[in-house]
Amino acid sequence: MPNIANGIATSGPLCPPPTHEVNIENDSQEQLLKDIETLDVQTLWTRMAKLNPPSPAPKAIAYKWEYSTIRPYLIRAGQLVTEKEAERRVLMLINPEMNAPCTTDTLYAGLQLVMPGETAPAHRHTAFACRFIIEGNGGFTAIQGKRIKMHRGDFILTPTWRYHDHGNDSSATPMIWLDGLDLPQFQHFPVHFVQHYSESRYPAKATDSSTIVFPWVDMQAKLDATTASKQHSIVRYTSQEEGEAGQDVSKIIGAQCERLEAGANSEPVRETTSAVYHIIDGKGRSVIGNKVIEWVKGDTFSLPSWHTYHHEAEEKSYLYRFDDRPMITSLGFYRNETEDFMNEV
Repeated sequence: MPNIANGIATSGPLCPPPTHEVNIENDSQEQLLKDIETLDVQTLWTRMAKLNPPSPAPKAIAYKWEYSTIRPYLIRAGQLVTEKEAERRVLMLINPEMNAPCTTDTLYAGLQLVMPGETAPAHRHTAFACRFIIEGNGGFTAIQGKRIKMHRGDFILTPTWRYHDHGNDSSATPMIWLDGLDLPQFQHFPVHFVQHYSESRYPAKATDSSTIVFPWVDMQAKLDATTASKQHSIVRYTSQEEGEAGQDVSKIIGAQCERLEAGANSEPVRETTSAVYHIIDGKGRSVIGNKVIEWVKGDTFSLPSWHTYHHEAEEKSYLYRFDDRPMITSLGFYRNETEDFMNEV
């Protein structure tokens, strides 16, 4: 005769018989936990605080990579490792509390080098990438048939799944830039892969302008166009694609530049985005949580999620940053302490 539970007929017993006799009077939580060890289940109630914390708990910490310290090793790699061996000659900036490819919990950063006369082989990948040119003016990137010159301070996009190669036409000076990618996301979404082109270079024609290039001369002019009384200015990079005016440069990674006058402090911010900052020019410090990071031209540092931060400039300074704000916002995860908490009734 079938069992009836909540009006639903079942053909078997309401619950499977225990694998061994349980003495109800002597039963305990400890015994329960022991008995379920082989069932491939875990108890939520013993992990509630970890899985549902009272505030964001990033693994990454605020950390600085000194350009003057790292650059000699990058140049040394250029002398010892060919572009063919390396495919991409990069020193990854890995957060000391995490493993590769994590610079923050969601972002990857690396310093890439292309020596004079070299070409980094053409490939394409699922990941979205952006580049900020730190050093050199003789380089180029060729993206899906368009060959674009690189200049110091330029911001260049490599959209997902487009063939691209990088090269250096100069005879003496290396090209170095800061790569920014969404590689950490593919630990959770295992769909990233790379496809190599049949030749070292993808066929490309030189172009003087492109929607994926943002020259530094234009960005600096925008930063400096604010009134003299404004000590801190922020200009967000926005898409140059038709119909996307005012939008971030991608749905995953966004970027901006900032100017601080000598002696200026930025307003404190606490939000659920993480970011990587690079010092274009200047000298100062950033206070991130309870840590003070002193920086000079060329340095790069990580900004973890939900850490209150602000910048202090000793001299006029320009900062570049890429972040995960578009992705965090699209997923509905964005929170700002001032907007989301201070104004609650």
